[in-house]
Amino acid sequence: MMLKHLHLDHQFVRHLPDVLCPGLLYISMEYATASHLCCCGCGEEVVTPFTPAQWKITFDGETVSLNPSVGNWLQRCRSHYVIRSGKVIEAGTWSDEQIAAGLAHDKAARIAMFDKAGSSSVKPAAPDPMPVGKRSIWAKLKAWIG
Repeated sequence: MMLKHLHLDHQFVRHLPDVLCPGLLYISMEYATASHLCCCGCGEEVVTPFTPAQWKITFDGETVSLNPSVGNWLQRCRSHYVIRSGKVIEAGTWSDEQIAAGLAHDKAARIAMFDKAGSSSVKPAAPDPMPVGKRSIWAKLKAWIG
């Protein structure tokens, strides 16, 4: 897959905007979340929450890096890339088996993180009946974390 955006500028914001601009990574430190439109150009919103079990952001005073890679496995494009010093670097495609293993690993890491924080008594939210493509960015984030 060819990426349309090979560089992301960044903007620190308090709240993520309703409409995202292509080629721009929005970062809300208050909500420990970043969001951008998929770098392949498909137009899907990508949400990357900052937690010990998910993404970490590095700001060197000029550019932003996001770790680990962004794998859009639940979107039609299934793009996979790394954001390093504002540059978008295409990463290899993953098989269905690799994606399933990665999603299971990520879910286990989130559960372990919440259990460690003493949140294991929190019950998961009921599934969202709205189709993924019609959900707000916050609903997508909630479903992804859940």
